[in-house]
Amino acid sequence: MSSDVTVVVIDDDLSVRRSLARLLASAGYEVIMCSSAEEFLAMPNVPRPACVVTDVRMPGMSGLDLLDVLRTRRPSLPIILFSGDADPGTSAHARAAGAVSFLMKPFASEDLLGALAEALDRDRAELAREA
Repeated sequence: MSSDVTVVVIDDDLSVRRSLARLLASAGYEVIMCSSAEEFLAMPNVPRPACVVTDVRMPGMSGLDLLDVLRTRRPSLPIILFSGDADPGTSAHARAAGAVSFLMKPFASEDLLGALAEALDRDRAELAREA
């Protein structure tokens, strides 16, 4: 994978952010880490992300809230949500709102990388339509 693909990782747990960033960087992605949805939304000059990978449960704005905001700002942006504590309704909400994938923690590296591959396929298709 080319390093010109930027993935944003959002989680309030620093160890989770670092772990996911290492995994994604080792797969060749540029990674931007944020500790909250608000931090991501407030970033003035973030490179165009190809995908956002975010926890659902965080203080302040949740991953589901962020998904809803991003659907109005950039409807085609692929989003992968994950959680260690979610019910079937949360997963259903995420899917209905357009999340590419919903992963339960702990998840295998292959599961995240597979979901990311699907997300990037969607992003490339959208870029081709816009061109």
